[in-house]
Amino acid sequence: MGKAFIEISLGLNEAIAHAKGQPTKIVEHKPKAINVRDIRAKTGMSQQKFCATFGISIGTLRHWEQGLRTPRGTARVLLKVIEHNPAAIIEAISE
Repeated sequence: MGKAFIEISLGLNEAIAHAKGQPTKIVEHKPKAINVRDIRAKTGMSQQKFCATFGISIGTLRHWEQGLRTPRGTARVLLKVIEHNPAAIIEAISE
């Protein structure tokens, strides 16, 4: 068997052990929860205005605010930037 197969096999076995709750060397990285409603409230915008301004669908925003879904990836990054400096995003997209 090749080196790649052995490494993949070892990784798979470790993932299975982790999923079963057995001790492993796996390190989980869980991002902190993000409160989308608070971020939007901080901007002073309605749901409709927030979505129109930042290019988010109203359904997606409502799911986030109700806790039915969690923003991930680039959406999470966008929301964090909006939280800290919404004017920067507004300026960037209005050019």
